Amino acid sequence: MNPAAPPGEDRRDTPDLRIFRGVEAWVFDLDNTLYPRETNLFAQVDTRIRDYVARLLSLSPDEAQALQKGYYRAYGTTLRGLMIEHQVDADEFLSYVHDIDHSPISPDPVLADAIERLPGKKFIFTNGSRRHAEKIAERLGVTRQFEDIFDIVAADLLPKPSRETYDRFLARTGVAPARAAMFEDLSRNLEVPHALGMLTVLVVPRGLAPVVHDAWELEGENAPHVDFVTDRLAGFVGRVADTLEAG
Repeated sequence: MNPAAPPGEDRRDTPDLRIFRGVEAWVFDLDNTLYPRETNLFAQVDTRIRDYVARLLSLSPDEAQALQKGYYRAYGTTLRGLMIEHQVDADEFLSYVHDIDHSPISPDPVLADAIERLPGKKFIFTNGSRRHAEKIAERLGVTRQFEDIFDIVAADLLPKPSRETYDRFLARTGVAPARAAMFEDLSRNLEVPHALGMLTVLVVPRGLAPVVHDAWELEGENAPHVDFVTDRLAGFVGRVADTLEAG
């Protein structure tokens, strides 16, 4: 790690934040990226997915959770696994698992200001539903900062990290990968964007109390397809905006 980098930021082989000059599209994942993982909002979704699987397949909670996690890792989302293995109705699933209390998300005016100052268009690109993304953006206070939300339905229910899903995103938004940057909390979801020419930023927690995640979700920050690592999204985006405004 570059010792001159601010805490929580890994500069990698890139010289400084001026590398973001020329970026015209800023692409943000939703869960555990736009809001901090320690909020633990996704724990509610995780529990409802487990309960859905248990009810659907008449499994115990432990059995359902094991199957849920296996599908998540193998297929990109539990939903994709359930669709392939059990012909689950996607609309019903999404409606059920995202029927949660979003109040743990607090307004983040620092993040809102930082995103606002980035030049060009901004997008939310999520494996979740549009409605879930809209509620989170509203709670954070960043709704007006984003041009559009590309959700799992827009992706034809094929989740990241499928290359086809990124191609759909690019076709719909008109984003030029060589002039784009993507922010994600899962390293594997940055592999395709990096190959396409995007700058990649991995958002990972450090020194936090345990929250719902699998160990593999926090792996990959040293992967060659990760250009930057930060545990403070608002601060990192703010520094990028400062650098670009300075010329």
